[in-house]
Amino acid sequence: MTLDVPRKEVFRYLGYRGVDPSDEVNALVETCVAHLQEVAEPRTVCRCFPLKQVDDGTVQFAEIVVKSQSLSRNLQNCHEVCMLAATIGPGVDRLIRQAEVRRMSEAVIYQAAGAAMVEELCDRLNAEICQSAKSRGLACRPRFSPGYGDFSLEHQRDFVRVLNTPKNLGVCLLDSLLMTPSKSVTAVVGLYAGPESDCADAEHPCERCGCPDCQFRA
Repeated sequence: MTLDVPRKEVFRYLGYRGVDPSDEVNALVETCVAHLQEVAEPRTVCRCFPLKQVDDGTVQFAEIVVKSQSLSRNLQNCHEVCMLAATIGPGVDRLIRQAEVRRMSEAVIYQAAGAAMVEELCDRLNAEICQSAKSRGLACRPRFSPGYGDFSLEHQRDFVRVLNTPKNLGVCLLDSLLMTPSKSVTAVVGLYAGPESDCADAEHPCERCGCPDCQFRA
């Protein structure tokens, strides 16, 4: 699978706001993206479960109880959720480590391009989930990840366990609750009875998160 790397997102992660990158930076980004596409190994896994709204601010699925006002709002009126995980593999981490001792500017670009690429992979999987839901007369809410709002990163452990990401994706969890390979993502997508989904490009990831102080916020 060849994944596009949206350049707009790469430059957002690089901190470009209201100013165009130089020709030199553009050329370096293109070189780094080409190397990234050569080593990327996109893989995904997804499982769906019934959803129970326990009370205001608490939801339950896959025998997991999540206390989160943010997630509860996202899943309002949903009766099913899909848990997903995606990674572009360990190649980008190797590129970053190599660049850190050779040319730090390349390492920064690999970080940004890797983040944009794994989000593109998640968008593709999200679209497949929405299409499958539509065939059942259902619609989807925008995907929501641990770390968004008050959806605790502690729940990364649940995703790793339920989706068996070490076996299915080669993705493991560090004690810091960060995943390795680093360019990996977990999320839930809520399903509800309705004709049209909210998820298809209707909401930028920054709007789902709700953190106003993030330096990468669009």
